[in-house]
Amino acid sequence: MNVTLLCIILPVFLAVVAFLSYRGYRATASSKDYLVGGNSVHPFVMAMSYGAAFISTSAIVGFGGVAGLYGMGLLWLPFMNIAVGVLLAFLVFGRRTRRIGQKLDANTFPEFIGLRFQSHRIKILIAAIIVIFMPIYSGVVLIGGARFVEQALGINYNAALLIFAVVVSIYVSFGGIKGVMYVDAMLGVVMVIGMLSLLVMTYKELGGLVTAHQTLSDMKHLVPANLAALGHEGWTSMPRWNSQWSWTLISSLILGVGIGALAQPQLAVRFMTVKSGKQLNRAVLVGSVFILCTAGIAYVVGALANVWFLRHENVIAIQAAGGNADLIIPRFIDAAMPKAFVYIFMLTLLSAAMSTLSSLVHVNGSSLGYDLCRTLLGEKCDSKKITRLGIVLGIIASIAVAYIFPPGIVARGTAIFFGICAAAFLPAYFAALYWRRATRPGIWASIITGAAVSAFGLMFMHRAESKALGICKMIFGSDEIISKFPWPFVDTICYALPLAALMLIIVSLLTKPIDKEHINQCFEE
Repeated sequence: MNVTLLCIILPVFLAVVAFLSYRGYRATASSKDYLVGGNSVHPFVMAMSYGAAFISTSAIVGFGGVAGLYGMGLLWLPFMNIAVGVLLAFLVFGRRTRRIGQKLDANTFPEFIGLRFQSHRIKILIAAIIVIFMPIYSGVVLIGGARFVEQALGINYNAALLIFAVVVSIYVSFGGIKGVMYVDAMLGVVMVIGMLSLLVMTYKELGGLVTAHQTLSDMKHLVPANLAALGHEGWTSMPRWNSQWSWTLISSLILGVGIGALAQPQLAVRFMTVKSGKQLNRAVLVGSVFILCTAGIAYVVGALANVWFLRHENVIAIQAAGGNADLIIPRFIDAAMPKAFVYIFMLTLLSAAMSTLSSLVHVNGSSLGYDLCRTLLGEKCDSKKITRLGIVLGIIASIAVAYIFPPGIVARGTAIFFGICAAAFLPAYFAALYWRRATRPGIWASIITGAAVSAFGLMFMHRAESKALGICKMIFGSDEIISKFPWPFVDTICYALPLAALMLIIVSLLTKPIDKEHINQCFEE
């Protein structure tokens, strides 16, 4: 370990973080400043913050490791992220979210839905779901960053978790959303530079682009028999259609995360931080390039790690990582890259972890303090103090989740959270923006159906979770209630999201519409 280099890099990095967070603190004078940046954030800052909050260590370490296991078929995910998570999100969802949110004077995602449908109870329900399920995602983000620090610096995994948690909780609790977004923009730049450098050095190490990819394609015969039986057909091919792995890759990792990006509370709130729809248009290109340069590169490098490990250790990547996909990227960078680059790249992972985690705990804290406590207790509740307390509690819950979750969980934990958000929030969110006939009972039915069916699927249907939880085994004597292929491998989003949308339509058509004057006010140009 080069202590001198570390003592130069880390203090400078943390000093810049502290300065930008302090700027956010100085620019925060009201609840609107703290929660949505006073609707005055620059489009570049907004786009970089959106991307940095979107692409975390779960994408670089977790999904990069999954690419090392599954291969380059995972590259459909960043294209899905760009098409759905940026183009569709910014142009179809973002513009109306900003306009309607500012008309309603909404400061959070739960408040936006609650005000749109004139219901404090809907606001409370959404906030409660966020507070309960957000630690799943923030926990796996912590795991991803801590795994790299553990591998690169040789320090205790538990200590790495605590370091991440303490640094993030300090700067996010004082800077508010402005502090978070200023820092995220800087961290996003670090991430792009780090990932581009990693791609160039990987191709250089493997003899160039053509040689590296041809070698990976020629490794098809090295796929272990147990993986081939699951549908693995090489690292440059999609898994065999209708195999266990094709269902996992397509339904859980690509669809779950791709569609789930549309209903992420920590991302949706960023649409309300800019002044106009034109600024959202300007942010589209920045967001698209960012995702291509971070997630796209991580998946390419993860798959190509197999070539390096075969040449130098005569094993494939998952074998070199001891069977833990979360260690493929950290192990490859530590073994294949110069040590100085390892320390510099550590800033990329720190940036990815800090940017996403700060956004998650900020939303967690605002949901608890602003949406729950202030709504239930009224103006006598000091929502700012409760929000900061919520941030601390969110960090503690994230650490607890990180300790509990098993190895190799980063990508799957991300997919679980994104899937739950899509099923519970996406139909209601879309209806809030585009369907005048949607009613309060319809929104209630949709949110409860999406969350309940997702939870049921995780406990009783989808083998990856139901087997680990053991609830289905305890009640019914089997790992899942439907064992006929492919149901144990079909992600819950495939049935929870359509059912939630169907319930919204049926119940809305059977119940009394919302006041026309309110609807016209929301939708007038």
